[in-house]
Amino acid sequence: MLCAGLALALLTTGAASASASAVALTPSTGEFAPLNRPGPRLSVPRADLAAAVTCTPNAARAKKEVALFVPGSALDPDEFSWNWFKALDAIGHPYCSVRLPGHGLVDIQVSSEYVVYAIRHVHALSGRRIAVIGHSQGGLEPRFALRFWPDTRAMVADYVSFGTPNHGSEANDTCKDNGCPAALWQMSRQANLLKALNSGKETFRGISYTNIRTDFDQFILPSSSSDLRGGNGRVANVSLQSVCPGNTGEHIAVGTSDPVAYALTMDALTHSGPARPSRIARSVCDQDHMPGVDPLTYKDDLAALNATISANLAAAPIIKREPPLKRYVFARR
Repeated sequence: MLCAGLALALLTTGAASASASAVALTPSTGEFAPLNRPGPRLSVPRADLAAAVTCTPNAARAKKEVALFVPGSALDPDEFSWNWFKALDAIGHPYCSVRLPGHGLVDIQVSSEYVVYAIRHVHALSGRRIAVIGHSQGGLEPRFALRFWPDTRAMVADYVSFGTPNHGSEANDTCKDNGCPAALWQMSRQANLLKALNSGKETFRGISYTNIRTDFDQFILPSSSSDLRGGNGRVANVSLQSVCPGNTGEHIAVGTSDPVAYALTMDALTHSGPARPSRIARSVCDQDHMPGVDPLTYKDDLAALNATISANLAAAPIIKREPPLKRYVFARR
């Protein structure tokens, strides 16, 4: 089916230099909820929310900033099992992950409730502010949580995203002709969900945003449309090629195997503020993969990931229109 192929392109295909500050004018919240209005009670049963979060033992009363991983479209936390989790285990860095319903292909508003719960849980468990790390669509749910549940903002120190369609993707615009799973509708360029998400401010004071993208992302065109614009957060919009001009990482690599993305992320997690490309060692440009990736099994791991995407997309319900926005999203409920 066409929409499945488009979503697969999001995860299997692949620029500007880092920007330390937002450059676009901040839009009004308009018809959408005031920025600081308390978020609604979560509608998903608490048992389901709790079952979706998994943490390493050292995340409790952590001595380091715990990383909460949010997977991309048609994927589960296993996306990070052969790369990020191994890399962090090797250095003793605590992390957690959240499993989204329907492999992330259901209404993003519902998936965001899982992330709201996860942020609150990991913050309480660790006793400190956390980092939220998302690949592709997995960068949208944390932003939706921060926008419409403002209590979570004080719980997050760092937001890191890889190839996230913050302003939509032209590939998803064909959902109107062919139908798509719910989440893919919500990533089209004219999606109502993105209008709500980006209303008022795209970033918030006290949070450092490291938004990583690649010039070879053939899904998000132009790749700079991923950049975060406006708000009070400290923002670095960084392309892989601005750090290493010869880098050829594409959409899936930026979140699962790219050494530059890894270096930028760890720089953000171990310094105040967002990642600073000038701190990245030039030797990173000579590496084929990030730590944690086994070069002997890389091709098999990547093939398994692609097979998972295909299977989950094939099983996802197709709908003919974008899911309606929830009442709490609007100024008048």
